[in-house]
Amino acid sequence: MIRLFRVSIPASLLVLILSDTIILSACYIGAMYPALNALLDPVFYLRYESGWLQVAFVVAILQTGLYLSDIYDDLRLQTYFVLLQQVCMLLGVAFLSQALVGYAESSALQLPQWTMLFGSGLVALAIPAWHSIFLSLIRKALPSTQVLFVGMSPCIEEVIRHFNERTDIGYSPVGYLSATPSFAGAQHIPITEDLTKILKSRRVDMLVVDQSQESAEWLTGNAMLALRAANTKVEKIAPFYEMVFGRVSLQTLQRSEILFGEESGLRQLTLRVQTVCSFVLASLGLLVCSPVMLLVFLAVKLTSPGPALYKQRRSGKNGVPFFVYKFRSMYIDAEARTGPVWATKNDPRVTPLGRWLRKLRLDELPQFFNVIRGDMALVGPRPERPEFCEILEQKIPFYNQRLLVKPGVTGWAQINHKYTETVEDTATKLEYDLYYVKHLAPALDFYIIFHTIKVMLLSRGAQ
Repeated sequence: MIRLFRVSIPASLLVLILSDTIILSACYIGAMYPALNALLDPVFYLRYESGWLQVAFVVAILQTGLYLSDIYDDLRLQTYFVLLQQVCMLLGVAFLSQALVGYAESSALQLPQWTMLFGSGLVALAIPAWHSIFLSLIRKALPSTQVLFVGMSPCIEEVIRHFNERTDIGYSPVGYLSATPSFAGAQHIPITEDLTKILKSRRVDMLVVDQSQESAEWLTGNAMLALRAANTKVEKIAPFYEMVFGRVSLQTLQRSEILFGEESGLRQLTLRVQTVCSFVLASLGLLVCSPVMLLVFLAVKLTSPGPALYKQRRSGKNGVPFFVYKFRSMYIDAEARTGPVWATKNDPRVTPLGRWLRKLRLDELPQFFNVIRGDMALVGPRPERPEFCEILEQKIPFYNQRLLVKPGVTGWAQINHKYTETVEDTATKLEYDLYYVKHLAPALDFYIIFHTIKVMLLSRGAQ
């Protein structure tokens, strides 16, 4: 995996995205030769007639479509027909964008008609074929890191299962060293075996060590010398788990890791930069979204009795309460009988319009005001109600650590995890929140904002 934006991304995914960009560009540039050669030199057109800009515009449209179609989310083999169907739909969007550009009379972004036709035909042939080849053959040829686990724990079990299910992420479990076999998902290797022989015979690239007494006793001076001689990398399970899943494990977490870790985001400069960026982006967001907010305001007023806006007490940074603003998505006095309860799927308290507002995240738009006031950041853990915080702090360890930073309009948990309905869901969501707190940085914030747009467009993660 490669570390970008404080997130670990499979190398195979980056290779696929880069190769797609090259293929898409080559298709439209190559199409210029039969389409333009009789009238104009294609090289001259590319250099002096905005040809590069036109190709880049179409490629950007198609790459955005590939991203929104989830083609890059799971690099497991799809059928050729499904890939062809998805690519043809994206080409339809690309043709529509070219029609809109032509209607706007913006020739700098509009490819010549025959170039667009020929190039799109090449794309329809090339991209599905390339993805089929890449996913079935080339990905397997990419080097895979051979991982040997020392000890066995629920965290290691979860990692091994993930590797067995997702062969595309570039890690292969060799097995696990322990005194007795305790897990059927990987090969058991007796801890009494000679380490040097294990490293050579199984071609181990990395050792991932459980934080148990058995593992600590096994890693003696002789073992460390053997690892150094074999140039084998050694990782603890806790940071390795973070790298694989993008969340911390509550089972291995230590409070000091969040506060004083090497990558801790709780530095004053980082927090100040986040505050400034949040204020600027929230101000721009408020300006751009004001027409939409006006329409939503009127729609809420006209479809159900009661105020269009409402405010609710939430726990902010360090537990300081504040009022969060939202467009009302529930019936008035929805909790008069039930009291404060978690939102659930098909919540009967939600109005018909409110369901759509939640799916599209439009009910959250007034929180731009909270960001400008300084109660919230644009990115951070979602603010919880104080009544729930008191309960969750007693049931889930480290829950109050999410209050070390300002709550956000969107967050790492929101783009990675479903809407929480139970304590178990909340614990998993907390693992994502604590990963964000631990790795907070402007790069991670922009990565989250980018993916939030996809979540909003595809109506995911909200109820």
